Amino acid sequence: MKKTHIIILVLIAAAIAVLISFTGNITTYETVASARQKEGKFVRMIAKLDKTQPIQYDAIKNPNFMVFTAVDTLGQSTKVVYHNSKPTDFEMSERLVLNGKMQNGQFECKEMLMKCPSKYKDDPNAAKKNLTTTN
Repeated sequence: MKKTHIIILVLIAAAIAVLISFTGNITTYETVASARQKEGKFVRMIAKLDKTQPIQYDAIKNPNFMVFTAVDTLGQSTKVVYHNSKPTDFEMSERLVLNGKMQNGQFECKEMLMKCPSKYKDDPNAAKKNLTTTN
């Protein structure tokens, strides 16, 4: 074999190894039901805050402990225990990305990412006002 063929084969093997390593990092989002089936394993779950249920948080007693109820896109709910301080504007969040494990029937959340409503969303009333003032 020529040296160029060997170099090309090594490069192809390296490219395949890189692609395989990237596929190991791809994670999917779980529902409450699928997270319960994977109890004890690290999962990512997308949910909404259930605003009808109380949020248990006492900044004086334990600032790194919060309990709330989350509802997934299929309507199933679970109790979430978050071991960190309550994020600012937590109640205003539209969607939560919860990273953690399902244990003992509740979700033990290690990290949370909040998707808040955009401040750039169009206000329908403001748009109507703009239309009436320009005519």
